[in-house]
Amino acid sequence: MGVIAFLSDLWSNKILMAALIGWFSAQLAKTVVHLCIYREWKFERMVGSGGMPSSHAATVCALSTSALLHYGIGSPIFALCFVLAAVVLHDARGVRLETGKQARMITAITNFIEKSYNRDVFPEMELKELVGHTPLQVLVGSLQGVVVGLLVG
Repeated sequence: MGVIAFLSDLWSNKILMAALIGWFSAQLAKTVVHLCIYREWKFERMVGSGGMPSSHAATVCALSTSALLHYGIGSPIFALCFVLAAVVLHDARGVRLETGKQARMITAITNFIEKSYNRDVFPEMELKELVGHTPLQVLVGSLQGVVVGLLVG
């Protein structure tokens, strides 16, 4: 299989394209939302996790919707995509959201200790606090993913 045939097959894989477009559109929306709220361009929003909307949710919901359209509700492929989506959505809203809260608390404690002792006690870099999503961010990302899945097919 040549490079042209490989790229053609890749491009014609609508389920994969739905997932990638779901991710990209959510990351783009997240960047625009950040720009509107904070009046600053931040490239990290284009590739980073956390924020509105959830790109994880958009990706797996676009994937699942496209798989549903192509293979039907009774197919093993849709079942696999659906279970994957359920795990990712739960993780984004639950585990990763709590991880972000814990990172904020650890950062606050670290900053307090460093100010109290007036020196760098913890030389490690700052923890990433924006890793999870609120239920609303997951809902909006999920809806965006379903729409992308329906449009891409």
